[in-house]
Amino acid sequence: MARRIIVDIFIPCFVDQLYPETGMNMVKVLEKVGCEVHYNPNQTCCGQPAFNAGFFDEAREVAGKFLDDFSNETSQYIVAPSASCVGMVRNAYQDIFVKSSSLVKYRSMQKKVYELTEFLTDVLGVTDIPGAALHGRYTYHDSCSGLRECGIKEGPRALLGNVEGLELVEMEDNETCCGFGGTFAVKFEAISTAMAEQKVENALATGADFIVSTDTSCLMHLEAYIQKQKKPIKTMHIADVLASGW
Repeated sequence: MARRIIVDIFIPCFVDQLYPETGMNMVKVLEKVGCEVHYNPNQTCCGQPAFNAGFFDEAREVAGKFLDDFSNETSQYIVAPSASCVGMVRNAYQDIFVKSSSLVKYRSMQKKVYELTEFLTDVLGVTDIPGAALHGRYTYHDSCSGLRECGIKEGPRALLGNVEGLELVEMEDNETCCGFGGTFAVKFEAISTAMAEQKVENALATGADFIVSTDTSCLMHLEAYIQKQKKPIKTMHIADVLASGW
């Protein structure tokens, strides 16, 4: 009998507080492909907001807690529905722990951390979620963290390409930032809004019904602009798309 794949899930702040259904849908998808999903209720933040704002001591404290929360030897993988958080753990933690006694512990955990779509495609070799169906046209937003920090590009498109009834229409500048950037959206509101406008207008030009991405932070930013300007398009996290129809 094949060994069951054990997965610890990390639920980012945005998902926990604003989009809990996305976290539940990630669990639904992982269980659909045969994973045994574990959730540690003590988990909190990955530390990215503090790190990006320059509060390195505070970020190190949060990162240390993350390390403790996910140092479970029975779990083979740590999976999150956020390339942004995965990029933080996979890359920025190297700077946080570089002179720490926790570096060896971190290195062991580092290689187990994956964003949902790369885990499905690169680890499990899955590009088709049985029963997934959503009728309409979508355009895909390559998030900065997904593309540049995690190297995620073709995997999400392969998964979405097997969703019944869904058609891809690529938008212009699909690799350009949406303008969120965490605290960037607060510090540089006008620039951030202009970038969201450009991204949404490019999406609308395709005639798509949905903007899909791996990151709820990007989608939240775009959705805010869409709702305020009453634009005829919706945003969906890829976990929600893959969990549709079954």
